[in-house]
Formats: sequence, structure tokens, C-alpha cells
Amino acid sequence: MLAFKKFTDNLFSKKTLRYVFTTHFWGPVSNFGIPVAAVLDLKKDPELISGPMTGSLIVYSLVFMRYSLAVTPQNYLLFGCHFVNELAQLAQGFRYVKFRSSTKPEKEEVQVAAVEPSK
Repeated sequence: MLAFKKFTDNLFSKKTLRYVFTTHFWGPVSNFGIPVAAVLDLKKDPELISGPMTGSLIVYSLVFMRYSLAVTPQNYLLFGCHFVNELAQLAQGFRYVKFRSSTKPEKEEVQVAAVEPSK
């Protein structure tokens, strides 16, 4: 019971409440929509993955992971958001490369068959 009281006292302290009502907190919380969507997209058909967009999001998350540690005070919540997004986007990137490399020969065969005149 003492641990619970200590936890609630800390949770509702002025310092914690002051932090919760800042953009240092709400910016990363609202930004978590990106990695949540990326994780949910891992179940979708890999044909829908955009390679350029996935590449852009990989770079974006790397930049903002660095930025989150460069600001004062360091924003670990923002770092966590972009770390999760980085992992999800890398997984999407691997799915994209695997799908494109496995389906490319089939598409070439179809195009060759379509170009050859029928006898």
C-alpha cells in the first residue's frame, strides 16, 4: 500500500503535471500515430508498400531520433516514438524489397509474352 501511495503522489506531483501540459510531452504523444500506423500496416499486402515513402520515413525517423537527444532537456518520449517507427519502417522496407525481388521475374515474362506476335 505504501508503494501505491508513493506512486500516486509522484504521478500527480506538480512536476509531473507541469510536464504533461507541455509540447515536450504532447508532441511525441501525437506523433505516435505514425509508428502505430506502420505497425498495423505490417499485416497488409506488401504490394501496397511505397518504396520511396518507406525510405523517406526511415531517414526521417533517424534524423528525429538524433534530434530528440540533441535538444535540452533530452526528449526520450520523442526518441521512443521514432525508434518504434524506425523498426516498423525497416520491416516494411524489407517486405518491400522481398516482394519486389520475388515478383519481378514474373512481370518480365508477362511483358515478353505480350510483345511477341501470335502465330
